Amino acid sequence: MAPPPLSASSIPRTLRVRVFERDAGQCMYCRLAQMGHGSTFHIDHIVPRSKGGTTSLDNLALQCPNCSLRKADKIAAIDPGTNQAVALFHPLKQQWAEHFRLEADGTCIGLTAVGRATVDALGMNAAIPRFARACQMRLGLLSGG
Repeated sequence: MAPPPLSASSIPRTLRVRVFERDAGQCMYCRLAQMGHGSTFHIDHIVPRSKGGTTSLDNLALQCPNCSLRKADKIAAIDPGTNQAVALFHPLKQQWAEHFRLEADGTCIGLTAVGRATVDALGMNAAIPRFARACQMRLGLLSGG
């Protein structure tokens, strides 16, 4: 039987602070900044506990609500460009700029199979997060790249 879900309050405060500081208050998947967003971001497991992940600094990432809820316990998804299953982007083991690019309108472009699958699986270009990224870019809270 899988362990029960771990709520954010079950992650020690000191560890939550370290994750937030390391991730600079920014979603490690879509790059949305918590500042000016209006929602509290989630600190979630990159590899879910149900799939053997640990509650440790090297397996936790700050995630906006959209990415966190859509990622859920996924570790892989289908690349829409090749129709092949690939691992989702791992924000602590892979370089964001190698897999993604942000457009001025807030659209997140997947540059690789991993990037495309992650953008699609996490709904990174849904209207609200895309608009929020565009606004944050215009305000200088977020840079393209």
